[in-house]
Amino acid sequence: MTRVLLAGGQVFDGTTHRGPGAVLVVDGRVEAVGEVDPAAARGAEVVDVAGGLVTPGFVDAHVHTVQGGLERVRCDLSAAVSRAECLAAVASYAAAQPDLPWVLGGGWAMALFPGGTPTAADLDAVVPDRPVFLPNRDHHGAWVNSRALELAGIDARTPDPAHGRIERDADGTPTGTLHEAAMELVSRLVPPTTDAEYYEALLAGQQHLHELGVTGWQDAIVGAYAGMDDPGPTYRLAAERGDLTGWVVGALWWERERGLEQVADLVTRREELTHGRFRATSVKVMQDGVLENFTAAVSTPYLDRCGHPTEGAGFSFVDAQVLREAAVALSAEGFQVHVHAIGDRGVRETLDAFAAVPAEQRAALRHHLAHLQVVRPDDVARFAALGVVANAQALWACFDDQMVDLTLPFLGEERGRWQYPFGAIHRAGGRLAMGSDWPVTSPDPLAAIHTAVTRTTYDDPGRAGTEPFLPEQAVDLTTAFAAYTSGSAWLNHRDDAGVLRPGAVADLVVLDRDPFAGPAEEIGAARVRSTWVDGRPVHVSS
Repeated sequence: MTRVLLAGGQVFDGTTHRGPGAVLVVDGRVEAVGEVDPAAARGAEVVDVAGGLVTPGFVDAHVHTVQGGLERVRCDLSAAVSRAECLAAVASYAAAQPDLPWVLGGGWAMALFPGGTPTAADLDAVVPDRPVFLPNRDHHGAWVNSRALELAGIDARTPDPAHGRIERDADGTPTGTLHEAAMELVSRLVPPTTDAEYYEALLAGQQHLHELGVTGWQDAIVGAYAGMDDPGPTYRLAAERGDLTGWVVGALWWERERGLEQVADLVTRREELTHGRFRATSVKVMQDGVLENFTAAVSTPYLDRCGHPTEGAGFSFVDAQVLREAAVALSAEGFQVHVHAIGDRGVRETLDAFAAVPAEQRAALRHHLAHLQVVRPDDVARFAALGVVANAQALWACFDDQMVDLTLPFLGEERGRWQYPFGAIHRAGGRLAMGSDWPVTSPDPLAAIHTAVTRTTYDDPGRAGTEPFLPEQAVDLTTAFAAYTSGSAWLNHRDDAGVLRPGAVADLVVLDRDPFAGPAEEIGAARVRSTWVDGRPVHVSS
């Protein structure tokens, strides 16, 4: 019998900040919380929390762990803060890997480039001899060089594919950015990633999440997408080998080019992939794109830079009627449905689809809608009414360069105020979960919680760090912590995780301070001392 006593700090139990207390763990389960009987703790290993906070492990409700891990071991542009830094990183990586036939990686921010669209000419200056394919942070676009365009046969005569766009100059010549389905014109030529590389990426991604206090997650695309192969077999193998230390739900990819006939295939895949700590019990539907490249589905057209309506209103990747039929069919097979919806039309189409599902199935399966960037005010109360979880990526709700330069001018004043209404959904009785969408943005839960509460970012000295973005949509610290712990664990159907109570699984995190004790402006300063899964440490800070 193994006993661990975490003492000398504060406790958040998944729903409530309990103040000073201890947590006793016996054989991987929580035995006691708060005042612990000394007799029960006799012989336990004592972990000194040293005034910090013990909290349930964070659960990321929407993340791409294999993708994030792969970018960490390839040409990683996620830390670059300028165009020049991106190009320097590409040049350095290419020079260090002279024998690679392609330069692969990604993670660049659209806001670093005019109009959010980097050019092939820039890449040609640093890698002229090999093709380059670099998806951006949100993986809804990719930056390629001239060699990649040449190999793909992309020129001024190449038509835009359905649900995609080739960025062009005035005479129609491709400039080096490919949006949505246009990425596949190049990604299909990329050399296949080996099974060993994917396995390394999963372990690297998992370790990074553990370092940030994440003990479980929902992988939001288990299928082939944007040049990535299906990570499902990698998860299955890691679960079989005992290398998967996080508890993971895989969201099987809904192929939007197909229809309801794929439901039977998804049932088969669920049976083939589910093993141990990995359960392929959700299905991911990408209903629309993103606002920054005008592919998110909005109800009225985007504006141009002069504030005039354009002809574009984005894409509904799945026909609204088909989406309703799919939600009903998937629910009947016992699948949770996980939908990406950014624009207000995409959000409404998704809520309408969930409304078609019998209420008892909605309640049992815990369907959720991720991102919910633009939500019409009259749709806010529908989350609670339908029992649909609002899966929030809170780190996005701030005045960063992307918001100021690439979003607000094209939405207009009224729609701009409809963004990320976490506070309104919570006040209306809606249930919140939280995730990061890493590698789109940082997977640090404390950074996201900071933004959820302050509507600013902790570590940005510029405009994002000073002026709150729609502060009326902030949530309090208890609500934010609960969303990232018990809320996301509940979404993942793990009712005995995300909480600290007798009998619960001992997935927990020790922070170096108690964010509830300091000013809101310092929430993001907290750091993870240790992360525990089943009562065993999977990360201890040095």
